[in-house]
Amino acid sequence: MPQRHKVAILGASYGSLLATKLLLAGHDVTLVCLPAEAELINREGTRVRMPVKGRSEPVEIESRTLPGRLSAAAPEEIDPAEHDLVGLAMQEPQYRAAPVRALLERVGAAGVPCMSIMNMPPLSYLSRIPGVSADACRDCYADPTVWDALDPDLVTLCSPDPQAVRPPGEPDNVLLVRLPTNFKAAPFASDAHTEVLRRLEADVDAARLAVDGEDIEVPVKLRVRDTVFVPLAKWGMLLAGNYRCIQAEGPRPIREAVHSDPEAAREVYEWVGGVCRALGACDDDLVPFEKYASAAEGLANPSSVARAVFAGAPYVERVDRLVQRIAAGLGMHNDAVDEIVALVDAKLEENAGVAA
Repeated sequence: MPQRHKVAILGASYGSLLATKLLLAGHDVTLVCLPAEAELINREGTRVRMPVKGRSEPVEIESRTLPGRLSAAAPEEIDPAEHDLVGLAMQEPQYRAAPVRALLERVGAAGVPCMSIMNMPPLSYLSRIPGVSADACRDCYADPTVWDALDPDLVTLCSPDPQAVRPPGEPDNVLLVRLPTNFKAAPFASDAHTEVLRRLEADVDAARLAVDGEDIEVPVKLRVRDTVFVPLAKWGMLLAGNYRCIQAEGPRPIREAVHSDPEAAREVYEWVGGVCRALGACDDDLVPFEKYASAAEGLANPSSVARAVFAGAPYVERVDRLVQRIAAGLGMHNDAVDEIVALVDAKLEENAGVAA
């Protein structure tokens, strides 16, 4: 019998996608979330809808029908030492909340390895990338001290390529996957911890879902690579698409951000790729612009960061500022990226003024 792992995932929205894949593979997951969400999930489970090749309608996966066991709990209720792996799936500013910060401190004290599926890499992970000064990037984070509790050798990062949203008007235990691509993970510093990821990868690959009397393969896999640079492939997508959804007059869909002026999007995308290559990434670690642009055709909504900015959030994930800062350390800059950062800065300053 394969080894059954216990995984705690901080964040029950995007985190429920990773949870569903692990549950289908026979592993046990605890989703860490707000008490009301935990009560709902413990009562009804989760439902994840995703497109499957060859089927006209999305397939709905109910957690209660899967081999793994799902539970949910508030941060105060979690003992990290009871888990083999911790997944980080919340928005970066959310880790400032006192109960979540305290949980991260317990995770660090217990020495449990952490795999992030955040767009914004944990500050601890930056210390593992040659050529990056994590100290120089601290002010790109809502509260950098949150990450001081985690040993960089015990933190890895996935490129969170799958796109998913909570459908409007649906309960908080429902997730709709719009782009069912793969999580591409960097290794841990330790071979033993990386081996846990490789077992999860193999189990997710082998899992099948029973639908209408047929065992089908479900998309969104975990792919474990041998380089710390592979998650950086998401940076070009974020700056060419997600952050360019933020316009002075309001948000626009990712599809429009990329395809209303594809050459402008390409220029930003390729420049970010150049920053990644200057750090040591190779072409195999990155995604060609054409492949990204094709996927963006199906992204008809504004990005989550754009929605948050125009909903009045005073803090959002600042991958735009992070890439700008890392590039500056390499002697690189880009006017279009500088404009993106300046616009996001201005919008957040407006939001902070309103909140005050």
